[in-house]
Amino acid sequence: MKTIKNDTTSYTPTECKTFILPVRDVIDIIGGKWRLPIIIALSFKNHRFKELERQIEGITPRMLSKELKDLEINGLVNRTVFNTTPVAVEYSLTEYGKSLDKVIETIRDWGITHREKIKNS
Repeated sequence: MKTIKNDTTSYTPTECKTFILPVRDVIDIIGGKWRLPIIIALSFKNHRFKELERQIEGITPRMLSKELKDLEINGLVNRTVFNTTPVAVEYSLTEYGKSLDKVIETIRDWGITHREKIKNS
């Protein structure tokens, strides 16, 4: 597969779609205001629901619940229920969720560079 870095190459519409579709898939899964912050918080350690709510400033319990369910459906987050009284629930990243580490690191590095560029403009 050709890379998008070669500025002199022209692509067919079909070749262009082979670049666009996977990126759209990723954005659908990890895009939005809250999903990456949840994934990042869980990449540092497992959290119970209230811990996550405190960790991610501004998120409502309803939104956190919805986003955790979506991340679980997509195989990025594990939900473990402990047989205690009261019932304790802990969230963690799956191995598949941990595979986003390099992507998140690249996004963070770009964000740092961009922030510096904007500040210095």
